[in-house]
Amino acid sequence: MNLWIYRHYKWKLYEVLYVAIHSELLQEMVVYKALYDHDLYWDNSIWVRPKDMFLESVEINWKSLPRFEYVWNKKYENV
Repeated sequence: MNLWIYRHYKWKLYEVLYVAIHSELLQEMVVYKALYDHDLYWDNSIWVRPKDMFLESVEINWKSLPRFEYVWNKKYENV
């Protein structure tokens, strides 16, 4: 089992669970889980976003930043 952790540009951490294919559009989608508690959504909520959008950059204070920055990948064996 692999664990891919990304940091959103707003500094929250997420675990990428899968890269899936949209059944109608045949578009790659990233399925990911919040690794924090949130007041408006349930804890560890699951999200989906088009892969292109997940990997794109955003402009914050006139600076280009990745929307999600890769933090680490740890491989667990015998899980």
